[in-house]
This record gives sequence, structure tokens and C-alpha cells, in this order.
Amino acid sequence: MAIDPVRDRRRFLRALSALAASGSMPALAGAQADAGRDLVATWRLGIGHQAGLLRPYRDGGLAIVTAFDLPGRAHGLAPAPGGGFLTVARRPGDWLARWHLDGRPPRWRWIEPGRAFSGHVLAAGDFVFTTETDLETGAGLIGARDPETLEKRAEWPTLGIDAHELIDDAGRPGCLLVANGGVPTRPETGRIKHDLARMSSSLVRLDARTGRPLGQWRLTDPRLSIRHLAWNGDRLGIALQAEHDDAADRARAPVLAWFDGDVVGIVPTARPLAGYGGGVAAFADGFAVSCPRAGGIALFGAGGLREFLPLAEACPLAGADGRLLAGGADRVFELDASMPPRPRSAAVGAGIRLDNHWLAWPLAGPA
Repeated sequence: MAIDPVRDRRRFLRALSALAASGSMPALAGAQADAGRDLVATWRLGIGHQAGLLRPYRDGGLAIVTAFDLPGRAHGLAPAPGGGFLTVARRPGDWLARWHLDGRPPRWRWIEPGRAFSGHVLAAGDFVFTTETDLETGAGLIGARDPETLEKRAEWPTLGIDAHELIDDAGRPGCLLVANGGVPTRPETGRIKHDLARMSSSLVRLDARTGRPLGQWRLTDPRLSIRHLAWNGDRLGIALQAEHDDAADRARAPVLAWFDGDVVGIVPTARPLAGYGGGVAAFADGFAVSCPRAGGIALFGAGGLREFLPLAEACPLAGADGRLLAGGADRVFELDASMPPRPRSAAVGAGIRLDNHWLAWPLAGPA
């Protein structure tokens, strides 16, 4: 799938003009909903894609409180500096948006020639950072962007390919940690994987001011792709996706690794989880990993897997007030920190099909 930013931008702007003329944006929910945590999210509705605020009803389901239309499927979300949110296209993507909950028009930034967005965005220090791919060489990059205009000010190599999520380094102020998924692809075939025998996944530490490399760590199994990252105290949880040739090897592969600032290691699991961690979030004294191919949420503590809760197509996770909010194909789970957890479940409803990530709202600070 070749990316054509000019074509896609023109097509999307024409669609936006039509929507504005019809008065259909933003959408507002008219029903009374629960006063608990809302969710900043992206989702599919009908044949289109949207981002906005979802509110759980007291008696089940999700209400669309505010929404705006996207030019395609989104992936990563992050709070924006000074308020609002950042949303970036699913890889290989060509757009980045900054938006607010009050319905003001979003700010759009289309990717520079020869580059593709790789799915995640982070505001930290003086920049908005995006993971990117050089379409000619396949090299992973970090784009350091102006926090207001989203214009690129610099770009830094990630020392690998298939850069995906990036996060503040909790143990090293002024540093970033970047997940190099290590999966080879080609610009003309989009997300299709090639030459997996040369996979090289890694976790990389960079100086957030200069991009200078400060460390790189690899797992002993080269077919484990490092994808998503979440801190719980001084320990980083790393969601993994297995790319082994043999289906049995993939099925029994681990879905979680850890990093303590100096060493990476695998978290054991007592049951097969299809080798696919969709997302990771801090939960109690450990981590939750969404496992869409295994159909549930895996809860890990210091000793390994503690609990597995069935949830079809589980993917988005968010921690809030000691609870975990998890979304699936047709249900939303809210879990407390007890063991075994006591899940509260509600149907998604409203024709919404949730995307990969979301954030519990309100966050600290304005938006």
C-alpha cells in the first residue's frame, strides 16, 4: 500500500467540507450517563472512523459525548501540551491531529515526503514526538515536532526498524524509551511482513533533547516484537507480539516482558495466550495485557500470570483510581485491584467498534 499524502489530504478535506455543510460534526450524546470516568478514544462507526469522548452509561453501554471524523483508522493517543489530545494514524500512516473536547476544529499535520507515521505520539519536554519510518530504507525514526504547529523540527534514528510506542523514561528524567518492533515491511505492501528471519527488536533509550542514544536492550528470543510500554512504579511493562514461523511456537510465546532501567526479562505465563499482547497498562502491583487473539485480559503480578478474564477482541486498556478499564468487541470491563478481581461489564452498544488504545478522563491538568 503506497502512501500518497496529497491525494489522501484532498480526499479527506472534501469529506470534511461535506460533513460541515450537513451539520453532522461534532456528535453529542443526549442521554444521561454515569458520572464515573469517561474515555478519550478512537473508534469505527459505520464505514467511518472517529475520535472523541465516550461515556459509560449507568445501566450499560457507551454514549458518544463528542466526536470528530478522521481520515482513516487511528492508533495512538496522548495528552497534548497545554490541553487537548494528540491522535495519530495507524501505521503506515500519513496524518497527525491535535484536538480538544470543546468541538473547536482540530489541527492537522500531514507526514513529510518519504516518511510514514508508525502509530504512536508523545508530548514530553519541548516537543511532540512521533514514531516514524523512513520509507526508502525502512529505518525507524523519532520526529521531534513543534507542540503548537506539529511541524517537524528534527528527526532522530531509533537504532532499529518498525519503531512503535515511545514513553518517558521514569527512571531517567529527560530521556525517552522507544520500542523498536523489528518487523521488516516494505512501503509498497504496507503492513505485510517480510523476511522475518532478519527481525531485530529492541528497547532504546534516547536523550529527549538531542536524540543521542543512551542504551539499547534486546530479548534473547529475536522473534518477539517489542510493541507497547507502560510504567508501574519503577518497572516498565512491555507488551510483546510473537512472529515465529511455527504456529505452536507463536501460541505459547510470552506476551509480557519487564525492564527495570538496566535489564530486560520475560514474565512467565502458566497458559498459552496466542503470543499476542495488544496493549499493556499498570494494574495493582503488576500489569494487565490485552490479548485479542486469546480472547481476554491477562493480569500479571510479581510471580507471573495471576488471572485471565475472557473478553472477546480485548484491546484498549486504561488505568484510573486503582481500577482498570478494558474494551473489547462488544463489551467494556471495569476491574478493581482485588484478587480475584471483580469485573463490572457493560455492552459497548451504539454501533461503536473500539480501536486499539484509549485514555481515562479526566486526566491531570486541563484538556
